[in-house]
Amino acid sequence: MSHTKAIATARLPAPESLSLAEQVAQMVVVRASGHLFDHEIRYPAWEADQATLTRYVEELGVGGVILLGGSAAEVGLKTQALQTQARIPLLIAADVEEGVGQRFSGATWFPPPMALAAVADRDLPTALGYAAAFGAATAAEALAIGLNWVLAPVVDINNNPQNPVINVRAFGDRAERVCALTQAFLRGAQTQPVLTAAKHFPGHGDTAVDSHLALPMLSHDRDRLDAVELVPFRAAIAAGTDAVMTAHLRIPALDERHPATLSGPTLTGLLRQQMGFDGLIVTDALVMGAIDTAYGPYEAAVLAVEAGADVLLMPGDPEGAIGAVVEAVHRGRLAPERILASVERLWRAKQKAAPALLPDGAGHAWEHLPPPPVQLGALAQPATRQLAADILTASMTVQGQIAPCTTAAPGDNIVIVDDAVDCGFLQRSAAALTFPHRHHYRLKLLDTRGCDQQPLAHHLRPSLVQLFVRGNPFRGSADLMRLAASWLEALRQADLLRGVVVYGSPYALEQLQLWVEQVPQGFTYGQMPLAQGLILTALLPGSWSVAASREFTD
Repeated sequence: MSHTKAIATARLPAPESLSLAEQVAQMVVVRASGHLFDHEIRYPAWEADQATLTRYVEELGVGGVILLGGSAAEVGLKTQALQTQARIPLLIAADVEEGVGQRFSGATWFPPPMALAAVADRDLPTALGYAAAFGAATAAEALAIGLNWVLAPVVDINNNPQNPVINVRAFGDRAERVCALTQAFLRGAQTQPVLTAAKHFPGHGDTAVDSHLALPMLSHDRDRLDAVELVPFRAAIAAGTDAVMTAHLRIPALDERHPATLSGPTLTGLLRQQMGFDGLIVTDALVMGAIDTAYGPYEAAVLAVEAGADVLLMPGDPEGAIGAVVEAVHRGRLAPERILASVERLWRAKQKAAPALLPDGAGHAWEHLPPPPVQLGALAQPATRQLAADILTASMTVQGQIAPCTTAAPGDNIVIVDDAVDCGFLQRSAAALTFPHRHHYRLKLLDTRGCDQQPLAHHLRPSLVQLFVRGNPFRGSADLMRLAASWLEALRQADLLRGVVVYGSPYALEQLQLWVEQVPQGFTYGQMPLAQGLILTALLPGSWSVAASREFTD
């Protein structure tokens, strides 16, 4: 019996049979680590330990959990345990915009969605086929480890190259391209019984402020919003997205008083009434600085529900947020019917995520027949990994070839990252490290946290520069770009720059054209070892076996 089918034997109670506190708790999704053990939790300020998570699920009766980190196998075990603890089956979500392997090791990690826009520029039908297959593969791998809510696709139009939050997470910088590709992704995901979420409403693409830290403002008038930002959301609704996630943005044309996440005119007036969306409205994380700094965890929760949100994602204090919403009902600020309407939408969503759920009664029909925690046959299979490789290959660019160095006159492999300590794509066997080494380029690893990282002319050697850069929430990428520019300028002045590879952001490559335009170069949207192996195979003359290079695609 599969995990999904096992959970589906549970029965949903009638929403009105729940107490008010139980109804409100169903509207809350809490964050937890995908790791199984408390000592491996990476973000203790945001992620509940096991005892707290158990209390949230068993005692508070929260409606869902969002997971981050750990291996796919661990997540399979964790989702099994969580569903067994829950009286009412949970929505278990993850931000897997680049496939399940983006968040959980062992599963398939796809390139960011903007790679598909690059493919579409050359061959739209192929890109649409890739987008649908990408959606289907993401949904299938999510189900295999017990996830039933894929928080994708991003339908923002990234029309501001300085955007630190959306950037390559978007399917492009033009409305028609984003609409076509996100609709194809949704068609693919809908081949599986998982929920989807179009985000971030009403459009986070034309911003240059990180909403994890502060509240961005979108100053466009309503005509512009209708003509640009809202277009992909209309398309996603028409394509059947199950949920729409809000953006933490101040948009005076829609609401002079509150940001979109807390705005009744935006969520109820625009999204519900004018655009006709009757699925789940889910807030972006309420712990983000754009909301939490100004409103705190309790008033933010009440305002979001008042505005029309059905799901409160990651409130800073889940128990306190539930209490604040319950109190708002008791005081007459919120109507009981408002809460019940959200629970009814949640019930419809849960019935889709587990199709055999029945409308009344409650129980754990699966508790004596535990489902397998992971369906290995659906994870990182050759066809899925080949799909990721095909998208990477079709979207990467290569110009020239990088000359090898020699044992007698070695060069430097200058790898520049934001944070070398917390860098999951540069394990010891990663191609960015091993392939240049075979050509006598010795590793020099630099990051923005290091000291004395500036180039010294008398220490320079012939060098390959590899830069890993993309939109970087919380920190931005300005320091990283300055570090890269200083090394590229010094190497160019000394005539020692042998080649450049940029992994991640096409905007970064454009910024660096002054230094790299006459040099062998490559660009790939991916940063994972698969992307490294593919682009370096194309850039470095082949002096190793075919079998060695194939390890990155097989």
